[in-house]
Amino acid sequence: MGQDGLVTFWPAPHVDVPVHATVTLPGSKSITNRALILAALADGPSTITGALRSRDTDLMIAALRALGTEIAGDAETLRVTPAKLGGGAVDCGLAGTVMRFLPPVATLAIGDVAFDGDAQARVRPLRTILDALRGLGADIDGDALPFTVHGTGALRGGPVTIDASGSSQFVSGLLLSAARFDEGVSVHHDGKALPSMPHIEMTVEMLRRADVRVQAPADSRKAQTWVVEPGPIRAVDWDVEPDLSNATPFLAAAAVTAGEVRIPHWPRLTTQPGDVIREILVRMGAEARVFDGVLTVRGPERLAGIDIDLHDVGELTPTVAALAALADSPSWLRGIAHLRGHETDRLAALATEINRLGGKVTETEDGLEIVPAPLHGGAWHSYADHRMATAGAILGLRVPGVQIEDIGTTAKTLPNFVALWERMLDDGAAH
Repeated sequence: MGQDGLVTFWPAPHVDVPVHATVTLPGSKSITNRALILAALADGPSTITGALRSRDTDLMIAALRALGTEIAGDAETLRVTPAKLGGGAVDCGLAGTVMRFLPPVATLAIGDVAFDGDAQARVRPLRTILDALRGLGADIDGDALPFTVHGTGALRGGPVTIDASGSSQFVSGLLLSAARFDEGVSVHHDGKALPSMPHIEMTVEMLRRADVRVQAPADSRKAQTWVVEPGPIRAVDWDVEPDLSNATPFLAAAAVTAGEVRIPHWPRLTTQPGDVIREILVRMGAEARVFDGVLTVRGPERLAGIDIDLHDVGELTPTVAALAALADSPSWLRGIAHLRGHETDRLAALATEINRLGGKVTETEDGLEIVPAPLHGGAWHSYADHRMATAGAILGLRVPGVQIEDIGTTAKTLPNFVALWERMLDDGAAH
């Protein structure tokens, strides 16, 4: 939306030549917001270096400040000093990490913490985390936004069984604060397969770095219980990796234009789901290699379709769907029914928007079937979903005349997306 409230459309750049560029990306949203929670609950001050500054992370910073945490620094380096938490108001925006990670923190505050967010956020599922906290001793009014946590400065904790098949954030949200609960927590998942397991693994790894004792299942597809023992959370100086999921549209640009894109500072080992894009691109015919910390992707002359289960890396679906729509053979994206509860119903949104441009996408019970078809220009609606907007930008590289509604929604995790995208294409033109 424009500043005057009118819908605005961004003409997605179209290129007739291969893209050649180096793109340096800001830090990971997932790591930044987990680090902020752990720093706010730690036993001393922490410094977060390379923090992402975007709408989602700024909402987390504002929320923690509202509860009393001292956070200094307005750029990518933040100094976090824990303090006794009090009541306040939390604006969740459309950030799943805020609406699901902060209610457990709020139980440790003394006073009422009122949560609300964007209109679209009011339909996002939250009852799982709120009922779990009630089972652990919390007093909460409401089952969705807006809701209020009546904090007493402590939470009993203990065992709880939840169905987290709607979002891995329900597990991570409980684990991040659990060391500060009187009895810690034992979270058992009982339901369909858990989505986005790498995000839970990221949470466990970061807790262990803060000297929190965590028992995690060796094979999370069989045993699905996580135990966090009560105790202090050690202050850690966090160095945030680049956001690998935000890298995927830029790497896709190389894949769909037979070009070459380089991303520096690619981590050698990571729990970020975005790392899986390397395997996906190779399976679709591209080359991907990491050398001296730089990931280089070279696109093929013809992009092949793919049959893939994206259950663990669902956030990559919009990028993969855009790639599949530009491939020369059919694709099947599976295991992603949980995307119907994301920022928007991403499966319906992707099918609707690709088909609007002439595509042939069919929703299945747990994913999408995408048959390549000649695409034409037209409006691409973003549904206030940052990854929908970037998927439209990928298609626009190959399809002239794509107009993306509300490209500004990319500020959720990548506030300078348009500048980075246009700079990438300027670099390619100068190549």
